[in-house]
Amino acid sequence: MRADWRDLPGAGSALWLTPSCVLENRVILYIHGGGFVFGSPETHRAMVARLALLTDARAVLPRYGRVPDAVFPKPAEDVRAAWNALRQMGIAAQDIVIGGDSAGGALVFDLLAQLCGEGAALPVGAFAFSPLLDMTFSGGSFSNNAESDVLLPAVRAAKMAQLYLQGQSATSPRASPLFADFNNAPAVWLTVSDSEILRDDSQRFAARLQEAGVPVTLEEAHDLPHVWPLFQNHLPEARQTLASLADWINALPRDRAGEN
Repeated sequence: MRADWRDLPGAGSALWLTPSCVLENRVILYIHGGGFVFGSPETHRAMVARLALLTDARAVLPRYGRVPDAVFPKPAEDVRAAWNALRQMGIAAQDIVIGGDSAGGALVFDLLAQLCGEGAALPVGAFAFSPLLDMTFSGGSFSNNAESDVLLPAVRAAKMAQLYLQGQSATSPRASPLFADFNNAPAVWLTVSDSEILRDDSQRFAARLQEAGVPVTLEEAHDLPHVWPLFQNHLPEARQTLASLADWINALPRDRAGEN
């Protein structure tokens, strides 16, 4: 696995992970989580490298602005710039799979909603681990799983939202992709644990996508920590989840017909 930093045109630096065997031109654009405050391409490198190996795809992990230096919607603008850069480099939209975790999941589905709304060329698929999709925190699991979620403290969520949104509305589809439109979106894959405070984000999002006619796969795990695939060196369940996602990615279509 080769790992190197490269500049993305107009989008800053990104970590590129390239397996020794690369299948065609497929690229995974991965947006790390961390509550818009923490995390980096380095913290997620090992997990995404395993996914790249399982799919024979290159993976690109861009840096994006984080609180307090960058607040809503700057991180989302940075992610859009990374997408635009890949396209400007000549990578076909149909060759790109977009994915992320937690707060990175919010940015991934904000990007997808933008592209859908513009009628632009779309990625072949989108996925997320334990995504944050509702900044109003209105899901029942937010309170019901407050004791069972060992990683995300529900009592800190309001402060995180305040720091990120800086007075902007949490009901905005740009902040909460649960409320966005995804007409004509490509296939989506989601996973979440039944013990997470964000469980209902994925459940409600999957239902909304199904209503819009979007092919969606939701894999709900039992009693696992938030974004457990990060622990793929220690948890067999993490490796199993990555293998399941890889199977889904490998089954995505490769026909570019009709791309604009």
